[in-house]
Amino acid sequence: MTIEGKSYRTVWFEDNRLCLINQPLLPHRFEIVRIGDYREAALAIRNMVVRGAPAIGATAAYAMALAVLRGEDPEEAYRVIGGARPTAQDLFYGIGRIREALAGGRDALEEADRIADEYVASSERIGEYGSSLIRDGMRINTHCNAGWLATVDWGTALAPVYKAVRQNRKVFVYADETRPRCQGSRLTAYELLQENVPHAVIADNAAGFYMSRGMIDMVIVGSDRIAANGDIANKIGTYTSALAARANGIPFYVAAPFATVDRDCPTGGDIPIEERSGEEVSHMFGISEKTGEADRVRVAPEGSECLNPAFDVTPADLITGIITERGIFSPGEIGRQLT
Repeated sequence: MTIEGKSYRTVWFEDNRLCLINQPLLPHRFEIVRIGDYREAALAIRNMVVRGAPAIGATAAYAMALAVLRGEDPEEAYRVIGGARPTAQDLFYGIGRIREALAGGRDALEEADRIADEYVASSERIGEYGSSLIRDGMRINTHCNAGWLATVDWGTALAPVYKAVRQNRKVFVYADETRPRCQGSRLTAYELLQENVPHAVIADNAAGFYMSRGMIDMVIVGSDRIAANGDIANKIGTYTSALAARANGIPFYVAAPFATVDRDCPTGGDIPIEERSGEEVSHMFGISEKTGEADRVRVAPEGSECLNPAFDVTPADLITGIITERGIFSPGEIGRQLT
């Protein structure tokens, strides 16, 4: 990724510190967080300083490496980091890889670097395979943020867009705002601006309108966990988008590396769904036009209960294909690729 002319990864290790782009501050302020303790890293995952399944996976791996570098109990670190967020399969993939490396006598930091590099390579391959689906002039809808901020670089759902643009194809992106944390309007729009990709931010409930008017040609989303039968968990609202795409005859693709596939999870019904604070629904966050400072305002009546599932499950039969680093598969083929 390039931000104001300088290349960055979302997650990296430097001077014995885990470095993260502080995503809750975007798009209004760019800041790098440097973390020296695995507990702080787990908190950064829980508080969504870093988010997106592959970025969480790399962060979790580096957090385990931090524990080892500081001579702390890796099994306790495994427990603490593993409890940070329940839905993203890549978190468990990352800490599991480090645990296996330690059991085999391999260096934890070297393994974490390898995991991060693998995410970069797999994301670029996802972009290459996915870009083959994108014709010149296509209009693509995406939900949440599945670009380079959600991975280590390139992205998942946005990687095919970035590859297509680099191949001189014209692409227009409709970015769902993605309430309640607005990762679409804050992060996806920020990325698309940095990459000079034409786009518009739309309300989540406007996607069906544009689909029905023939103004969207394809939907591509990411995933936080893929069940063995091809059901997928992604940011809340993805299921609604898939239903609208099916009703309007629009291809609905999921982009994710195989690290996101949970071979031990038979169906989407077995995926744990994170329930976050209701304050994310009752309040909105942003920059005050009066003061220029970060602020939050209440939008729901005080006393009203607010429910906030962070993810929903889209059944395999609503998914046209899953774009991976190994190719594009039907949802039913995903489980067979693991055997």
